[in-house]
Amino acid sequence: MKGKMILLLPLLLIAGCSVQYPPAGSLPAPYIQEKEQLYLAPPEQTASGFVHGRWMPYMDYGEYMAGRSGEEFRAAVRERYTAAGAEGIDTLYIHVHPCGDAYYRSDIFPPGTYLDGDYDPFGIMTEEAHALGLAVHAWINPLRCQTVEQMDALPESFIVKQWTGSGQAKEVGERWYLDPSYPEVRQLVCSCAAEILDRYDVEGIHIDDYFYPTTGPEWDRAEFSASGAADLAQWRRDNCTAMVKALFDTVREHSSSAEFSISPQGNIVADYDTQYADVRLWGGTPGYCDTIIPQIYYGFLNETCPFEATLHQWEEIVSGSGVKLVVGLAEYKQGKADKWAGAAGEDEWISDSGIIERQKKLTEESSAVGWALYG
Repeated sequence: MKGKMILLLPLLLIAGCSVQYPPAGSLPAPYIQEKEQLYLAPPEQTASGFVHGRWMPYMDYGEYMAGRSGEEFRAAVRERYTAAGAEGIDTLYIHVHPCGDAYYRSDIFPPGTYLDGDYDPFGIMTEEAHALGLAVHAWINPLRCQTVEQMDALPESFIVKQWTGSGQAKEVGERWYLDPSYPEVRQLVCSCAAEILDRYDVEGIHIDDYFYPTTGPEWDRAEFSASGAADLAQWRRDNCTAMVKALFDTVREHSSSAEFSISPQGNIVADYDTQYADVRLWGGTPGYCDTIIPQIYYGFLNETCPFEATLHQWEEIVSGSGVKLVVGLAEYKQGKADKWAGAAGEDEWISDSGIIERQKKLTEESSAVGWALYG
């Protein structure tokens, strides 16, 4: 892990999600204030209210964060965000907590791997985005943590490292994941959201589709057995729902204006059967999220989830619920073979250069209130 490590300060973990921070006297000077007003006021929404979004993933930080000074990073961010605005983007989903780490100023999590400078990257990104009139949603992955190698290098002072020996964190392949069946895990996730909301003026907290990392029953066999539940799949869905509900309530508690959004995979059957995400409940019932942003990363000829039919399925889920629908679009697939699309759709993204524009148009004609691009 590059850069200076910020030692974990005591964190009170309780069953609910009413976050309590350590006493002010034990905190470093920059966080003694309840909430610092460091950045420009958030931008107004576009006149139409339609979201034109783009995800800004941490995997790209190696290109414009690693090895950069704060001012060099700021210049690179300004260049990217200016380009986004020029193509009509008005909303950014910025990765700040991708792998049990932090690309923001945190007292809970270690700095992200690409952060090797002594500056606050999310502070810079928020300031530059707002200066350009772009809305900022802090994108977190609640359960995905460090690789085995990265975790081994962490000091024992970090709670995620402590949990590798007690069940709350479990290994899958070469990476660690948190187990949402534990109330203290759900509390830690809420603490992440609260820390961001208390330190930055953002328009939202956003999570994507990293829920359960495996369908294997051995991963949480002991916890399931102790729960007394009869159906493993439903028990796991209930655990994810408890986490989602707690996050929604945390956002409400810490901000009067920020929204909470979820971006599950677009395949509804897979949401239920492989990641245990109860998307019909979350998107069809008030109180779990403000906006749902399914990743409808499929072409029109996809044999399992053709785009137009899948869009209509998601429209049905949110119909009458008050939950807003924004459609995730796979810009990164353009010009590439899609080996999971079936014989009819495998080469669609190669032969048809207008897929994304057609999908934008269909989205704009639907009941959705926006689209977001990945790629």
